[in-house]
Amino acid sequence: MSRYQRKVLLSTASGIALENMDIMFLSFSLSSIIATFGLSGAQAGLIATITNLGMLVGGIFFGLMADKYGRVKVFSQTVILFSVASLLMFFASNIYLVFLFRFIAGIGAGGEYGACMSLISETFPKKHLGRASSIAGIGAQVGAMLAAILASLIIPVLGWRMLYVIGVLPVLMVLFIRRGLKEPAAFAQRQDEGKKTRLTDLFAGGKMTWQTIGLTLMVTVQIAGYFGLMNWLPSIMQERLGLSVADSSLWMVSTILGMCLGMLTFGAIMDKLGPRMSFTIFLIFSSLAVYLLVLATGQVTLILAAVVVGYFINGMYGGYGAVISSLYPTQIRATANNFIMNAGRAIGGFSSIIIGFLMDHYDLNAVIWFLSSIYLISLVVLMTLPGVKALKTPTKVAPENYEKGHSIQH
Repeated sequence: MSRYQRKVLLSTASGIALENMDIMFLSFSLSSIIATFGLSGAQAGLIATITNLGMLVGGIFFGLMADKYGRVKVFSQTVILFSVASLLMFFASNIYLVFLFRFIAGIGAGGEYGACMSLISETFPKKHLGRASSIAGIGAQVGAMLAAILASLIIPVLGWRMLYVIGVLPVLMVLFIRRGLKEPAAFAQRQDEGKKTRLTDLFAGGKMTWQTIGLTLMVTVQIAGYFGLMNWLPSIMQERLGLSVADSSLWMVSTILGMCLGMLTFGAIMDKLGPRMSFTIFLIFSSLAVYLLVLATGQVTLILAAVVVGYFINGMYGGYGAVISSLYPTQIRATANNFIMNAGRAIGGFSSIIIGFLMDHYDLNAVIWFLSSIYLISLVVLMTLPGVKALKTPTKVAPENYEKGHSIQH
C-alpha cells in the first residue's frame, strides 16, 4: 500500500469502528436507561428500532449526498452528526428525547458506510479491494469491543449518561486522521461528466432491480445471523450449559476474534477466487457451522465452536462493500452501499424477535435450523445474480490507472 492508501484505510476503519461503538453503547446502557425512565420492554425495544430507521433514512440521504458532493465531505459530516447526537444523550430528560437523539445518531451512522466503502473502492486497485474492504469492516468489531470496555469502566462509576459523553472523544482522532484526504479521481471524473445521482438508478430495469433486491436479501441474512448470534446465544448457552456471565463474556470475545479472522481470510480469498466462489464457500460452511453450537457440551468446546461459527458467519461482512462498489457505477455507488446495507440491517434486526419466538415455543434446535436455513437461502439468491457471476477473479492491473494510490474507475 502507498502511504495515502494506508491513510484512507486507517481513517475509514476508524470511522466504522466509532460508528459501531456508538450504536453498541445502547446495548450496554439499555438496562440503565430502562431503570432511569421506568420503561416497558416495548418502549426499550423501540429505541433500537428507531435507531435502525434513522440509519435507513441517513443511508439514503447521505448516500445521495456522497455521490453528489463527495465521499470525504460526507464522511466527515456523518461522523460529526452521530457524535453530536451521542453527546446530546447526556441531556435526555425523558424517553422522547432519547428517541429523538438516537434517531439522529442513526442518521449519521447510517450515512457513513457508503462514503467509506466508495472511498476505499476508488482508492484501491480491484485486485486488493476484498482485503481492503474487509480490513475496514473489522473496524466494526473493534468498535464493539471498545463499547464493551468503556461501558464496563464508566457506567458503574459515572452512570450511563457519561458513557455517551466520553464516547465522543475518540471522534476527534478520526477527524484528525482524515485531514489531507482527497476526493478520488473516479469521483472527480464523474463530476466533470455531469452525471446525475438518482435513487431510482438502483431499480433501473429488471436486472438492476433484482440485483439491488437480491443483494439486500443477502445483507439481511448477514445481519440476521449476526444479531441472532450476538444477542441471543449467550443467554441461551448460559441456561443450557449453566455458564456464568463471565463465561458467556469469554464466549463473546471468542466469537468476535473468530469474526475478525474470518474477515481477514475472506478478503484474501475473494481477491484470489472472485466474489461468487468465496461467498459460496462461506455461506455453505456458515450453514453447517451453526450446528457446532448444539454439539458444545462445556466451556472449552463452546469457545472453539464460537471461533469457528464467528469465522464463517461474519467473515463475509467486509465483502459486501467490495461487491456493491464493483457492481454500481460511480454516480450511484455510495447510495447503493448505504441503501442495501441499511435496508438489510433494518430488516435483519428483526431476527432477534424471530429467535425469541422460536425459543418461547420450541428449543435451541429450532433456532439453529432457522440460522442454517437462511444462509442456504442467501446462497440461492447469490446464484441468481448475474452481476456477481460476471465479476471475475481480478487480474493484473496496469499501473497507469493509479495516481499516487488514489483511485481506479471500475
